[in-house]
Formats: sequence, C-alpha cells, structure tokens
Amino acid sequence: MNEAMARFCWYELRTTDTGAAQAFYADVLGFQMRDTPGGSLFFRGDQAVAGCSPLPERAAARGAPAHWLGHIGVRDVEGLSRRILAQGGEPLGPTRTLEGGATRVILRDPFGSVLALVSPGHAASTGVVVWHDLNTRDHARAWALYSELFGWRATETEELDPEFGLYAKFSWDEGGASVGGMVSSARLPHIHPHWLFAFHVEDLDEALAKVNARGGKVLAPRKLPSGERIAACEDAQGAAFALHASAPRA
Repeated sequence: MNEAMARFCWYELRTTDTGAAQAFYADVLGFQMRDTPGGSLFFRGDQAVAGCSPLPERAAARGAPAHWLGHIGVRDVEGLSRRILAQGGEPLGPTRTLEGGATRVILRDPFGSVLALVSPGHAASTGVVVWHDLNTRDHARAWALYSELFGWRATETEELDPEFGLYAKFSWDEGGASVGGMVSSARLPHIHPHWLFAFHVEDLDEALAKVNARGGKVLAPRKLPSGERIAACEDAQGAAFALHASAPRA
C-alpha cells in the first residue's frame, strides 16, 4: 500500500442491514459481497474494492447514521492521530490491529467529519472511488488541517450558490490531478459534516434508476463544466454516497 500513503485508500460501508446493502450495491454498482477472514468485503470481479460491516452499537447509540467510512493510508497511525486530537478531534475507539497486521484508528476530525487512519499492510481499493468531497463546518480550517497533515495541494476553486460559497478542489500531491473538493455546509444545518465518496458508473441514468428502485434516494444530480455528471445519493439504510459518470465522448 506504499503508493497509497497520505490519501484515501480504502472505503468501508457501516450499515444497519448488511443483507439489504449486499443487494443494493450489487444492483447499483455491480459489487459482490464475500465473507473473508478479515470480514465481509465487496468485490468487483476478483478485486476486493471495499468493506462492509454492521454499524457499531455505540455509534448507533450516539445517533450516527449508516455511512461510508474512508481510510487514509499513513505510516504513523498513532502520531497522526495525536496531531488530530491535539487540534480538537475526537477518538471513536482505540487503535486496533486488523487481519493482516495493519493498525487502524477511527476519529472525528475537529469539524465533525469521521475518518479512519490505517497503516501499511491494509488492502487498497483502486479505481472505484473517483472523487472525494468534504462537507464541513469550517472550510478554511479543515483545509489547513488536511493539507498540513497529508500534504494535499490546492488545485482550483469555483463559486457555488450563496448557501455553499467557495468550492475548493485539491490533489493528493504537487502537480497532481484534482481528486476532490471541500465546501462549507455551515449555513445548511440539515447537512451534517461528512466525507462523501463518488463511485464511477458507466451509465448514470441507469444507476440512478436502480438507486430509486432499491429504496434509496437521489438527492442532487448535476452536470459539471467538464461535461461529467455526478449525483449525491443515499442507499436504502441512509448511507450517503455519490455516483459519477464521465463526459460523453465527442
């Protein structure tokens, strides 16, 4: 996983109904769930692309909804964890050793979004998540934190509607392509702070129809200036995710 350091490298669905999630994501994204020594995993073909686990009881008791948990690969889980906590983050459990020897800790960042830090040795997901959006209460401070800790670089900005304001895109490293963006949701109390992960699909309209047919919700489809299309969604258990389609070929 060395090439995945300081970037999101793995994604895990934490859900209230793993059976329903299996059927939903098989239909919408073509994922197949398999039980492995490390837990239930989503596969695409022979490649493990994401994890799936029950939403922990403690998280549910705190009011946490079903959600996708993004893992950032780091070499020093404990050191980075301490730095996040020192700036106002919150631990959501102890550091654990996973199947295969990797360590993981789950945290809430100082602005309310949940993430995991994971050490080398963990499986890496490639090619399924193509965009990473942070909805946060404090865009400027969140960007300062993530860019300082992980070395991410600002790429370009665009002005959204007045409720959201500035949308700032970033890359994993200097000169890299944009891989996500950050936006302030402070004026929108119905949007809780969270990382939103966009999965690529070939036919967005077909995938959105399947989201609705499986009991999910399509929240905000939009066309980007590049011609790409993206749509925020919720699965049938309320976990937020997004779907992305490339621009049509000329």
